[in-house]
Amino acid sequence: MVCPYSLTIPGGVQGQVLDLSRALRAEGAAVRILAPCDGPPPATNVTPLGASLPYATNGSVAPIAPDLPAQLRLIRAMRDEDFDIINIHEPLAPGVSTTALLVKAAPLFGTFHAAGDEGPYRPFAWTTPVLGRMLRRLDKRVAVSADAAELASRHFGGDYELVFNAVAAQRIIETPPWSTSGPTVFFIARHEPRKGLAVLLESLEHLPADVQVWVAGDGPQTEELQQRFPDPRVEWLGRISDDEKFARLRGADLFCVPSLGGESFGVVLLEGMAAATPVVASGLDAYAAVARQGADAELFRPGDPAHLAVAIRRVLDDERRRAELVESGLERAGQFSMRALARRYLDLFEATVASAARQGSRWDRGVPPRMVP
Repeated sequence: MVCPYSLTIPGGVQGQVLDLSRALRAEGAAVRILAPCDGPPPATNVTPLGASLPYATNGSVAPIAPDLPAQLRLIRAMRDEDFDIINIHEPLAPGVSTTALLVKAAPLFGTFHAAGDEGPYRPFAWTTPVLGRMLRRLDKRVAVSADAAELASRHFGGDYELVFNAVAAQRIIETPPWSTSGPTVFFIARHEPRKGLAVLLESLEHLPADVQVWVAGDGPQTEELQQRFPDPRVEWLGRISDDEKFARLRGADLFCVPSLGGESFGVVLLEGMAAATPVVASGLDAYAAVARQGADAELFRPGDPAHLAVAIRRVLDDERRRAELVESGLERAGQFSMRALARRYLDLFEATVASAARQGSRWDRGVPPRMVP
């Protein structure tokens, strides 16, 4: 599996790659992840390709590795380890993903994550014909949401099978909950405009004085927001480990996801549901496709602090409503299990390798692949 983003910096794609790798290995597959790392690799099956550099895209900053040493490490690993299939996440992300696409050392399987009104492909619109030809080297294309499929298809054409993201529900629900001292709202994301942290903090003026807010993560807005909202009810946690994230998810009375846009799939909502915690989220299309309004989550108008406060109070003030959201959310999260996703990927991997062999697809090594038993 090739991930273009540093695995030691939190991110949605990175989390999916690591969790999917664990689930695939549990199903008996031999999996190696090739990715940048800005510190010790987060798993024993990760081959670090070097440190990352920040790259502005889709209203965020992605930690990619475009430097020559990282590409050479990737090429060496792809050639030395005799992979049966190479799963490239975000095949057109600058750096190691595009290199894996060009150096076709085995059948190639592309997973497309990006979505948004403008999307990360717009800066490269002038190279669309070239990038479209590069994508023809993929033997199979899948997208994690309808929005992601539409965006890639609009720019480059081609067919994209929908394979939704998943959540490691068992790992989350088995985490002991973090203790609290009052009604507590949990937020975790990069502190940048599109994640909507300012909307949550603005909503505090409409909430009771005993409501506390845990804010995890950091980013370009952290210092500004801390100065704008010097509210003692807000606890700034900084970056936290996955174990602490799951513990706080389990301990919080409510999980808030106030994003403003640019989201391809609401896996973060599924994490809240899997933690048996009521979810309040902005009503983005990507989120509404995952959480059914009034059943799995309370959805509010994106960017509206007053409406967010109403949704939060509706959940915190009604014990029966919280119980209904938890019950429905747990059921919904169970429909997106990482184990089921791993089995789906394995079926697609095997079919892709078989199809490539039948069609005489060529890759640099020139040796037919061997699927892991």
